Amino acid sequence: MENSPVRDYFHNIYQTMRTILIGMRISLKYCFAKTITLQYPDVAPALQPRYRGFHFFEVEKCIACDLCAKACPVDCIYIEKTGPRKIDKVTGVATGGLMTRYAIDYAKCMFCALCVDPCPTECIHMGNIHDLSGYDRESMIVEFTDLAKKGMQTPQPLWMTKPDAEVPDWARQRKQEWLDFAHSRDKLTGDDGRRRDEMMKAIDPKA
Repeated sequence: MENSPVRDYFHNIYQTMRTILIGMRISLKYCFAKTITLQYPDVAPALQPRYRGFHFFEVEKCIACDLCAKACPVDCIYIEKTGPRKIDKVTGVATGGLMTRYAIDYAKCMFCALCVDPCPTECIHMGNIHDLSGYDRESMIVEFTDLAKKGMQTPQPLWMTKPDAEVPDWARQRKQEWLDFAHSRDKLTGDDGRRRDEMMKAIDPKA
């Protein structure tokens, strides 16, 4: 049986009032909640689990398939290689040609994470770096292959590159986590020395 116009009219009013009350209930819940102030930079900022900061890039697992660059809506990912690469299922690292460049222009990047999903080897991840500042446009282009030569998978904010005595405890701990590859979960987990060797093999023909 079809609803009458009068019944539809009052049903719409009911739905409108119901949705407004639901929204107000959520708003009032947070309106009167106790405010918590984090004393940054002495205390680490509170980042949500799905926070999207500067990427982590695992060059030893990258096969340079260009799927991340193709998925990028602003064309800010630049990949260069000497030849085709493929994953060795035994070791979990890529073999073949060398990675000569993997760079991301963060002056363009929208941190949308569309580059992460299509990666077949899961070598690129959104990171937990909250400081996204830079002094010029050139410094916003991160050369991940250059970072790999230093045994790093993600850049460090400028202020965190200061001596350990000049940065808070949480910053020292986070830097150490990056150097220990704490976010990586693969066949090289726990073997940091071998991981660094594989990183060098991916970019240096003499390694």
